[in-house]
Amino acid sequence: MKAIIDKLYEKNNLERDELLYLLNNLDEENKTYLLQKSHETSMKYYNNKVYMRGLIEFTNFCKRNCLYCGIRGLNKNAERYRLTTEDILSACESGYRLGYRTFVLQGGEDDYFTDDIIVKLITNIKEKYADCAVTLSIGEKSYNSYKKYYDAGADRYLMRHETASKDLYEKLHPNVSFENRIKCLWDLKEIGYQVGSGFMVGLPNQKNEDLVNDLLFLKKLNPEMIGIGPFIPHKDTPLSKEKGGTLEQTVLMIALTRLLLPGALIPATTALGTINPKGREEGIKAGANVVMPNLSPTSVRKKYSLYDGKICTGDEAAECRICIEGRIKSAGFELDMGRGDNINWKRK
Repeated sequence: MKAIIDKLYEKNNLERDELLYLLNNLDEENKTYLLQKSHETSMKYYNNKVYMRGLIEFTNFCKRNCLYCGIRGLNKNAERYRLTTEDILSACESGYRLGYRTFVLQGGEDDYFTDDIIVKLITNIKEKYADCAVTLSIGEKSYNSYKKYYDAGADRYLMRHETASKDLYEKLHPNVSFENRIKCLWDLKEIGYQVGSGFMVGLPNQKNEDLVNDLLFLKKLNPEMIGIGPFIPHKDTPLSKEKGGTLEQTVLMIALTRLLLPGALIPATTALGTINPKGREEGIKAGANVVMPNLSPTSVRKKYSLYDGKICTGDEAAECRICIEGRIKSAGFELDMGRGDNINWKRK
């Protein structure tokens, strides 16, 4: 087992059967060793820096009906909202004052926000905050739409593939195409974005073979950012009674991802902090190096409810910033408020 972990550490690659063997047979001693090696890799590439992004959840309208998601279109209990352009720019302004140099605009797939509106929003942010990066996370679009956003100044695009197993993907995402999801990610790479993909851990009916598919897909795609979070059930979804993913499972997948893609930016997600009070710290120790505190107005935070129990819904932006900085330092890491681009990326 140690020999396989050493091979992964040295070559940043493993065969499918080796990855599956690892996932099926890891004992406590080797888990500790794996986490040690992932931490060493993180330090080698990014030192002890953790990058801070400001998250703005600007709409919870969504035309999709993903079985696990609390803002799915068919959830009649969701209290819907859309932030105005002024609301979004105001959130950026308060974030800028607090030192943020990356803004992440995230929302459901909401056709109200046309390409023209998104382009104007990006242009406004870039004109006012030229030293900042703009990240979009607004789902599946056409190649032309992605290109318009990039040409307007968007730097990064987050869109997790969720699971790289076609059957599992299509069971969880009714009436959508797995192939189109993957095509969108390759389109984003071709255009020149820093691309973020990633997956959920602990999904119903997910097997270790599926997690190996995720790791191998990521190795092939080679995205600049990788989001890995536990599945957490939401009370108003078809999966409300299912068991969620665990901290241990998720942390192990972060560690394996760090070793496979050593230059990636990997968030310690809010979902990790939701399932365990020290979840984000554990994620950082395993190789994560990004945190995304919320800059959305506190009046809408509870409404952007992807899963149950989401933390930090009542905190003001400044409180979030101070709290997360304390957590990063207590875990032995150093906060970096710069743009925090992927070390291997250059804008085309």
